Amino acid sequence: MLFLIIASACLAASAYVATQVATQPERERRLLVRRAARYGAVRVTAAREERLSLRERLLVPMSGRLASLVLRANRRESVERVQQRLLAAGMSTVAPSGYLATKGYLAAAGGAFGLFIWIVSGKTLGFALLLCFAILGWSAPGFLVGMRARRRRDRVQAALPDALDLLAVSVEAGLGFDAAISKLIEHMHGPLIEEFSLALAEMRVGEARQDALKKLSSRVDSPELSAFVRSIIQADQLGISLGRILRVQAVDTRLKRQAAAEEKAMKAPIKMLFPTVIFIFPAMFIVVLGPALISLAKVFTL
Repeated sequence: MLFLIIASACLAASAYVATQVATQPERERRLLVRRAARYGAVRVTAAREERLSLRERLLVPMSGRLASLVLRANRRESVERVQQRLLAAGMSTVAPSGYLATKGYLAAAGGAFGLFIWIVSGKTLGFALLLCFAILGWSAPGFLVGMRARRRRDRVQAALPDALDLLAVSVEAGLGFDAAISKLIEHMHGPLIEEFSLALAEMRVGEARQDALKKLSSRVDSPELSAFVRSIIQADQLGISLGRILRVQAVDTRLKRQAAAEEKAMKAPIKMLFPTVIFIFPAMFIVVLGPALISLAKVFTL
């Protein structure tokens, strides 16, 4: 019965998705026609409010209330911390309220799914399944954001030595620090370049270089990037040559990257031991000892 219900739900969802995909061109055409018909029209009453969509009337206020409930449930959480984690993961377009509301929605959906299984199966472990699914839905967004932040941090640390070399060459060639960052943005790509681009935009709108670099360091949890920011700030304060500082930082960051790679290489044999023992050794024992065991079995049966 449970499998039949799940199969029916999957079939209905597939039909809905197929219908949406099939009618997407027609819906876009009608939307363009309505926009063209309203173009240039003069409104009689300026105070007349536009008709809001279902998402703006229902989902957005509900998500805001759910986000506030999630914050109240977890006193250690705050909007600033959530915003910091989203920026570290490169999800600047996701609002903290949307992230918190997603955690609430998934926790409620997981609890409802566990309750459904509990009612259908009638097992004594139904309450435990309800809690497990609710906890899984609650922690899934945080796990995904944390995993994406770690992956992005690794990419930033891998690209930092080359970026510092290019900055050092540009500064030694006579460019200013802002112009060197602009040249770096033109020739490289990746998460680190996105952070430098954001910092450069902040400096161009009038923010101090030290504040923009400190925000850059706070968005990415990388010790090497934090050391680079501290050295640039100290060089500005003490009047030290930026070219020499950048060269030293590039060499130091490259050595740290090499040491990290060697550490991962030394951990590889230990990590390979477990799949070797679990998957390879049994198959090897079967191949080597199997014929001997078969022969022994024939001898003893005689």
